Amino acid sequence: MRRPPNAPTSRPPTALTVAGSDCSGGAGIEADLKTFAAHGVYGMAAVTCVVAETPCRVVSIQPVRSEIVAEQTACCLGGLRDVAVKTGMLYSAAIIRAVARAIGAHRTAIRHLAVDPVMVATSGARLLREDAIRALQDFLAERADLVTPNLDEAAILDDGRRPESRAEMEAAAGRIAARYGCAVLMKGGHLRRTRSAPDFFTDGTNGFWMETRRIRGIATHGTGCTFSAAVTAHLALGRSLPVAVRCAKRFLTSAIRRSCRLGPWMALNHLQGTARRLDRP
Repeated sequence: MRRPPNAPTSRPPTALTVAGSDCSGGAGIEADLKTFAAHGVYGMAAVTCVVAETPCRVVSIQPVRSEIVAEQTACCLGGLRDVAVKTGMLYSAAIIRAVARAIGAHRTAIRHLAVDPVMVATSGARLLREDAIRALQDFLAERADLVTPNLDEAAILDDGRRPESRAEMEAAAGRIAARYGCAVLMKGGHLRRTRSAPDFFTDGTNGFWMETRRIRGIATHGTGCTFSAAVTAHLALGRSLPVAVRCAKRFLTSAIRRSCRLGPWMALNHLQGTARRLDRP
């Protein structure tokens, strides 16, 4: 029987980002939603904070009431199945606990939960209050399937030990995986004295390195958000964690390489038209 011309198509792969809004469009939910769209994934968003910023500096942060964040999350997950979820900037203990409750109440709707532990902006601005660190650690241990720290965030999750070499990155990833009971994608873009951009993934038992030549002269505002969003998109498409992180690494590298200039800023090219070619394992 022919489908009526105005009948809805089947539900597309779906992902939810719970994160802050970056008015400049390079990071936060704006980067996440563009990344989801580039992969053919339907994106939803629960806004935790409104951030006035440029790629160079954070001007001000206005958190959303924790009750509203929880209601947004519940509205997005209610009645759905197989939603891939990522969290980004959660900012406060109250917001983290509200999100944890909302996710816990709708766990059957969630395919995977990736936590990007956003704590410090590239500009140095604090994006997580000091009193929220313990709440974030509890959230990881109770809910996360994957955590995606950069080196500075890894230090906070690993008793102050910042990895300074590939060997230390691998060891730290193993400790974090054991402590929080989740897979770890350790992002090494800030590793010093290296010509490459190395990242290490472990599921707690098996691990592997991903490495690309460092692309010089391009600002990298929003790379962490984009990387974790690309992983989430591939999880929404039904791929396993190891395959998802490999595909996401290729997407991020291409987005950096194809960066564009917007007046005084450099911006990642999320809508690069290459996601379809990059989504093969």
